Amino acid sequence: MNLIKNEARKTEKPAAGLPAHERVYRKLRAQILFGEMAPGQPVTIQGLTESLGAGMTPVREAIRRLISDGALVFQGNRRVSVPVLAPADIEQLNYVRISIESELTRRAARRMDRHAVTRLEAIDALLDKAIETGDVPGYLARNYEFHAAIYAEAAAPIMSEIADRLWLRFGPSLRVVCGRFGTQNLPDRHKDLLAALRNGDVEGAAEAMKRDVEQGMEMVAGTLSASGG
Repeated sequence: MNLIKNEARKTEKPAAGLPAHERVYRKLRAQILFGEMAPGQPVTIQGLTESLGAGMTPVREAIRRLISDGALVFQGNRRVSVPVLAPADIEQLNYVRISIESELTRRAARRMDRHAVTRLEAIDALLDKAIETGDVPGYLARNYEFHAAIYAEAAAPIMSEIADRLWLRFGPSLRVVCGRFGTQNLPDRHKDLLAALRNGDVEGAAEAMKRDVEQGMEMVAGTLSASGG
């Protein structure tokens, strides 16, 4: 299963029939991705079993997978936390995100039909509403959904999976940005990107994605620097 293609629907997809460890993994992964677990804040494994309403074994398996994904770090004494990004981490994330996500956008733009663009416009309209109303969880979810929908069109599963893991790395810090600035001043190059897609401008779409990534990572870097992160 292509994770980045399906992540935006995971919380809506019926969990019946899925193994317990998969249900726990998806739930915990979404909490990390959308910043419900603050970077650096330790949580106990026992606390996670209680909050997730799951047994110790599936929680441990989910934690193991998320540590492998780079989304959690083990702190010892039965505690884990979301990593705090250092300046060097942000610089690397910015470089790799631009490289991979611009290329995914380029490939998606070559394949995308009018119906796919219309679906993106509908997601972006929901994103705009979240920004206008100060709906931080809605903004984070719709922003991810917008990007995931583009990358799903690229038909490049290896790069898509890498991009997905990168989002796990910076997603919690994006929630920190929202907490400091709200939603009104967040970067959004989606209109430029949509215009390029509508016009079949492959390189213009890739450039708009590059700028979107750059602005977002600059805000993450500035916010973490100001807070001493």
